Amino acid sequence: MEKGKISALQMAMLLYPAIIATVVLSVPSITAKYAGNDLWQPPIIASVTGFLTVYIAVRLHKLHPGKTVIQYSEDIIGRVPGKIISFFILFFYIHTTGTISRSYSEFIVTSFLFKTPQIVVIGSMVFLCALCIYGGLEVLARATQLLFPFFVLPIIFAAVFLAPDFQIGNIFPVFEKGLMPSIKGAIPTSGWFAEFFLMAFLLPFLADKKKGMKYGMLSVLGVMLSIVLINLIVQFVLGATTANKVYPLMIVGRYANVAGFIENMEAVVMALWIAGAFVKISVFYYAAVLGTTQWLNLSEYRPVVWPLGILIVQLSYWAVPNTLDISRYNASVFPFYSTSIQIFIPLLLLVIALIFKRNKKKAKHLS
Repeated sequence: MEKGKISALQMAMLLYPAIIATVVLSVPSITAKYAGNDLWQPPIIASVTGFLTVYIAVRLHKLHPGKTVIQYSEDIIGRVPGKIISFFILFFYIHTTGTISRSYSEFIVTSFLFKTPQIVVIGSMVFLCALCIYGGLEVLARATQLLFPFFVLPIIFAAVFLAPDFQIGNIFPVFEKGLMPSIKGAIPTSGWFAEFFLMAFLLPFLADKKKGMKYGMLSVLGVMLSIVLINLIVQFVLGATTANKVYPLMIVGRYANVAGFIENMEAVVMALWIAGAFVKISVFYYAAVLGTTQWLNLSEYRPVVWPLGILIVQLSYWAVPNTLDISRYNASVFPFYSTSIQIFIPLLLLVIALIFKRNKKKAKHLS
């Protein structure tokens, strides 16, 4: 089983790109369809989901230290019901890893590598992630530390280099149709914030467990601010047409022009996407591998890595057939799918665990 240790800061660095990687391309368009000029507001509202998810994950871990959700679900509700709940959680992470891999390949093939077969793009990324996971959590954390600047800095550079093309007036009128459109726009975004429950697979391996809550919350704040910034960048450049674009940030990258020297920043967007996709697929893949190992009561996780990798590649084709269906899935199905598995089930487990703890205390007091 996993024996590596990571710091709370490394956990935050793993979670940030694991959440935001797929957000940067699709969320501006999805939120614009609901919120219009107020597309910068939904991430702020949706971040409540992220803070709640972090709180639930940390509270459950404090009640069952050193265990992941796959293990303590059996402790809380019994062996058979726990196995059933764990199966649904595992299926979600394996299926979502396949969907992320397909989204990654769709963007790369439709935007850059037009003649490259998707199986090559998906297979090479999953193979690279499998090698990283095979090395253990510490290897994954260090690889993420190395890539982290390459993921964060392009967002800042985009804001700076695109500033001459900004039309600040695109943000007005604010609250034109009230707050309800922003709340509707926050519903799809909340599906991504619910992914912070990945912490449940990382908290047992923290060297500084007391900082888990702090850095989890900071990671949510960082993701929220980044999405707001990305949405504002897209809105200031594209305005009302944002809702009609599949990859608005990609289109915005083509507007960059600094003194005729720096222009057409599509390569920067691609670099951001590849770095983020690698971390995101790896973290989800790792959660699936670790969880499957614990669900099957195996002593070693490495034999599970390659079979799951093959399954993930297959699911990337079975999950969604094309780019249009991926957009529909992200906007309508994924938010409810994600929050059901990563918020409602853990919240139910937490409530049951707290009730049992309270009853135990009462029994001890009476005795």
